[in-house]
Amino acid sequence: MDAQPVDWDLAVATARRLVRPGPQLTRAEADDVVADLHRLAIQAERHVEDYTHLSPPASAITPIAVVDRPEWARSNVAGLRMVTTPLLERLSESSKGSLSSAVGRRVTGVQLGSALAYLAGKVLGQYEVFLPPEEYRPTDLVPYPDAADGGPGPVGRLSLVAPNIAHAERAMSVAPRDFRMWVCLHEQTHRSQFTAVPWLRSHLESEIGAFIEATDLDPDVLADRLRSAVTALRGAVRDRGPGAPSVVEALQTPAQRAVLDRLQALMTLLEGHADQVMDAVGPKVVPTVADIRAKFDNRRSGGSPIDRFIRRLLGLDLKLQQYKQGGAFVRAVVAEAGVDGFNQVWHSPESLPTRAEIADPAAWMSRVLGTRPSISA
Repeated sequence: MDAQPVDWDLAVATARRLVRPGPQLTRAEADDVVADLHRLAIQAERHVEDYTHLSPPASAITPIAVVDRPEWARSNVAGLRMVTTPLLERLSESSKGSLSSAVGRRVTGVQLGSALAYLAGKVLGQYEVFLPPEEYRPTDLVPYPDAADGGPGPVGRLSLVAPNIAHAERAMSVAPRDFRMWVCLHEQTHRSQFTAVPWLRSHLESEIGAFIEATDLDPDVLADRLRSAVTALRGAVRDRGPGAPSVVEALQTPAQRAVLDRLQALMTLLEGHADQVMDAVGPKVVPTVADIRAKFDNRRSGGSPIDRFIRRLLGLDLKLQQYKQGGAFVRAVVAEAGVDGFNQVWHSPESLPTRAEIADPAAWMSRVLGTRPSISA
């Protein structure tokens, strides 16, 4: 029997069973969306590199996958399995009795599959940083600078969820070609971040490792934290607002919070940078970018009460904050120091902004660039 407390195959099966079908498209319409996304993703790569001045090495060939909802869920299970295996193995070793390894792992598999089924209908695109080697075709494997033996290794994959993009452009009544390019600009920015900044992937892996080391597996402590999570869940049900803690936050130890503060600052930077780039490049290559941005922001903040509840339960409200806070940080720095000044953020892990500096771009510029302009985020 698998020692890990997650039934990964059941997670995939659950997601496939629960995921909603995409919009009704004819075969010709579906083929057109797929071909268009492949073409625009390639074009967006050059637009992003020209604006950001981030130039990945020639060997950093990133596969482009245009997928449907079930395939997105399946590949994310594979990525989650790779990232969480060290933590889950620790949890498994600390577990006493067979219930956790038999019934518990199936329950966890169903829970994970259910969450991914919901997300599979929302995500437009994703740069998949962590994928196991078997997820790549042989032609996808290229020399990777962090590979211990200097041989081929993963470079990440840019995935675009065709049915979700087609559904969103129809729901918002926006120009399909413009919206598809706009999405591709965002995802290609993430691709440039991880391929042009050689230390970024290993730094993220290190922080995830630090989070695992900070995980307290004491049963009494976990029970107390679970009670806090129940309180947070009640707050989510009552829709208390952005100040209420999410279930994810309620389950954190003090040591984990320190690591997650750094991780949240990093993810806020990455998402904000992608959001800023798609709007900065947009006017040149996306004629209707202003209309798309206005409608998309309105769509992000909307949704039914149950949709808002699920977003808070899964911590997705934090994701929306990352776009806003990170975008404000990047725009403020670029306005004062230009793109090359902002790019000092990629010099080393020490150059990354803290959570406090995300809210105070002038403080980051004072520390990293040696300037203290009078700006407001």
